[in-house]
Amino acid sequence: MINIIWACMAIVGIVFAMFNGTMDEVNKAIFESASEAVTLAISLISILVFWLGIMKIAENAGILKGIARVFRPVIVKLFPDIPKDHPAIGYIVSNITANLFGLGNAATPLGIKAMEEMKRISGSETASRSMITFLALNTSGLTLVPTTVIAIRMQYNSVSPTEIVGTTIIASGIAVTSAILIDRFYHYKSTWRK
Repeated sequence: MINIIWACMAIVGIVFAMFNGTMDEVNKAIFESASEAVTLAISLISILVFWLGIMKIAENAGILKGIARVFRPVIVKLFPDIPKDHPAIGYIVSNITANLFGLGNAATPLGIKAMEEMKRISGSETASRSMITFLALNTSGLTLVPTTVIAIRMQYNSVSPTEIVGTTIIASGIAVTSAILIDRFYHYKSTWRK
């Protein structure tokens, strides 16, 4: 659906430019934006490689396991459908840990593995309670250190690229709390109907 919306916006813009005689400006904007996007993507690689390296060091040093032990009681409460020692719990904890450090790219494969394990547990094509809760948590933007945003701010010469960390933590906390409350509300509402 989003691709259709983007395609419609591009077509409307090009047709509008054709009728107004501003195709030169459209071409210039297209090529400048494409060049800027490639430059930005390459510049982000360095910060992502750095944080992925930090995550690997933390994993080898056992720090991630320690964080996982800290979060495990909360995760078990949030996902009561999953057995305590099931691999899905490990993937969920790893995904949340990566998201906390703003490593969405590193978190995505872990999230997919967690979803596969949860689907295996439910044995159904319908999203289970745990899958919905996990999706709500991920969508709410669980982040403590917005690494990618800091990298973009550094790329554009921000005076203080890390000044958004405090507001990010507050916004993330409110979003995650709201997501969990809404998830629980609709779960208990569906349970009461039965």
